[in-house]
Amino acid sequence: MLLITESRESSKSTKDEAALVRAAQAGDRAAFGEIYHQFARMIHGILLAHVRYSDAEDLMQDVFVRALQRLPALRETGALGGWLASIARHAAFDHHKRIRLLDALPEKLAGGGRPDCEAFEVLGMIQTLPESYRETLVLRLVESMTGPEIAARTGMTAESVRVNLCRGMKLLRAKLEQRAKS
Repeated sequence: MLLITESRESSKSTKDEAALVRAAQAGDRAAFGEIYHQFARMIHGILLAHVRYSDAEDLMQDVFVRALQRLPALRETGALGGWLASIARHAAFDHHKRIRLLDALPEKLAGGGRPDCEAFEVLGMIQTLPESYRETLVLRLVESMTGPEIAARTGMTAESVRVNLCRGMKLLRAKLEQRAKS
């Protein structure tokens, strides 16, 4: 029964999503605002999987500006989540091309530790994982999206999401255990 309910909800969500896309393509700014509302966490999570936390907010805005500009070219209205994810990944890759590597500040000039230092350290570890695991883990652990929500938003199958979360968590645990031994 649960699978039937999830399937119906997914089908309804896809129809609602397609209607939103068509309305936004016709110039309805409120419809695009709803698209932003529904996909902002996913886009933020994908960006966090690729760039520094401080850059993710600005890039998220860039992703939605690009999406708004390119929305008339989107032919498959049901593929919105995957299309937005692709724009986000390209924005992250473009960002890496633009930035120059800066030398790290010496410890005495760094300004001391942050209270959330450990969280950023774990995020840094996640960012070293393979891309499919990295994105899925950030969407789950940072953006608090459920497995079915990740699947619905990204266009992945629920099984792929489960596998990526399981394998990604296994790799992350190994990295955390290795850090603890050091």
